[in-house]
Amino acid sequence: MRVANTTIRAVNDLTVRWAGGTSGGTVFSAPGVWPLLAFLADGAAGAARSELAEALGVPPDRAAAAARELLAGLGAVRGAEAALGLWTGRALEPHAEWTAGLPADAHGVLTGDAGVDGPALDAWAARRTGGLIERMPVAVTPETELVLASALALRTRWLKPFDETYLAPERGPWQGRGLRGLERRSVLLDRIGVADTPGGHVTRLTVLGDTAVDVHLLLGEEGMTPGGVLGAGVGILADARRVTPGSRLPSGEVGPGLVVGRERTTTPLPPTLDVTTVAYGVTSDHDLLEHAGTFGLAAAARPVPGHFPGISAYPLCVETARQSALARFDARGFEAAAVTAVAMVGAGMPTLRWLSTTVRAVFDRPFGFLAVHRHARLVLAAGWVDDPEPYREDEGDQSR
Repeated sequence: MRVANTTIRAVNDLTVRWAGGTSGGTVFSAPGVWPLLAFLADGAAGAARSELAEALGVPPDRAAAAARELLAGLGAVRGAEAALGLWTGRALEPHAEWTAGLPADAHGVLTGDAGVDGPALDAWAARRTGGLIERMPVAVTPETELVLASALALRTRWLKPFDETYLAPERGPWQGRGLRGLERRSVLLDRIGVADTPGGHVTRLTVLGDTAVDVHLLLGEEGMTPGGVLGAGVGILADARRVTPGSRLPSGEVGPGLVVGRERTTTPLPPTLDVTTVAYGVTSDHDLLEHAGTFGLAAAARPVPGHFPGISAYPLCVETARQSALARFDARGFEAAAVTAVAMVGAGMPTLRWLSTTVRAVFDRPFGFLAVHRHARLVLAAGWVDDPEPYREDEGDQSR
């Protein structure tokens, strides 16, 4: 996966900021959003461009290239698929310079009939995610002029599967519930570790997949927020949070949910890492405009012209921006998908191609006049009209 480190850091930073605003069960994909913001920034101007650049973490003149590199990198991951789609209304003509940066087969047309466009976009989402996401997260209307969407799906199988078991926690929020537990044992102690973060200790378990996609399970101290724990996990990836690996942990309770025991035995035995967790499936729908500041979309959503002159001469603003996502973790593997879409409508009166002038003058009260020599600019006669001649019916058809 050849993606610049600056882009990876930028996308991860978006993950941290997004996580900071979450609560409860959720799943989201910053790589599903980031390319869309990047292509929008490439065609934006003014406050919209500035806000998008801040959310992206890269200069806007480099955003489109970084987005293309990111999408190509995601698509090159075994077991993953990444796609971008663009649909525009028949009256909107996107600039060739902007669309040249999109995948060759990405551009489709909106008919203006929601009964036709909606199912077509839903089919695209389902096809691009292998059926994991069945519907586009935004609804199209006759007023929709542009939809820019991304789809991301991945599947991986564990190199070492879990065994399913019955799990009944004895304390905590899940106390008294019978759960689908997962267990496995290995000798690789360093698959687990403990990080000391400003918000508290976090235990991290790395579960390796067969497509070079791993899943990190993160357990924080009681009272830590989801954003704090997820942010710590991203910090671990960037080596900003030092992790003490399992092989170097002392005896006793050494981290959230983690105990190290040592005892003498009569025969040499290999070290053992015993893991118990739960199978899970999470689905979420996110309205990105509810946190427009996180995604740099506050200015772009205002219904005034001038946001995206690099996309089209037709004035556009963001009407909706949403993501649908899911994740499933079981004994055999992991799968996840996200479809993200931004729908845009006209902002104010469109700029028309041709200039037309209409002047209407009405002299229906007393007025004056001058008779002027054109070259000498000499007034030859002057007057004032306050009693025009009346219309006579018997003279109405006579010429003078």
